[in-house]
Amino acid sequence: MHWLKTALLCLTLAACGFEPVYGPNGSGTALQNRVQIDPPNDREGFLLVQRLEERLGRAGDPAYRLAVSLSAALQSRAIDPDGDVRRFHLIGGANYTLTDTGTGAVIRSDRVNNFVGYSATGTNVATVAAQRDATQRLMTILADQIVLQLQAGDL
Repeated sequence: MHWLKTALLCLTLAACGFEPVYGPNGSGTALQNRVQIDPPNDREGFLLVQRLEERLGRAGDPAYRLAVSLSAALQSRAIDPDGDVRRFHLIGGANYTLTDTGTGAVIRSDRVNNFVGYSATGTNVATVAAQRDATQRLMTILADQIVLQLQAGDL
């Protein structure tokens, strides 16, 4: 019975125009090793570019250029009776623009947003480590969202 459900799902997806991102002529293969990402200006940018390059590869002969502008804000979320903050949210966003290197035409321009949280209940060293980890997680999430949007679009 399971094979029948799988077959019906495949037929349904084929009928709706579903095309695998990494299939022949898919948008994933159109971007792989063809996107030059602007160099980062800070640690957050470095983490974002690192993840983008993991997902998209490094371009030897780039067909596209990706410019990204980051923003981040820290919010106190849990305050104990003594007035000490015990939990933070790191809220971030990234504006990005993908351009064709040959023509300079903008292929896609958009913004992604997300947040992560971390605890500040331990020592100062533990809190700093948690903040650094949260920053890395947020940049990974934002980079993955950018790649997802780029792969979902038509190139």
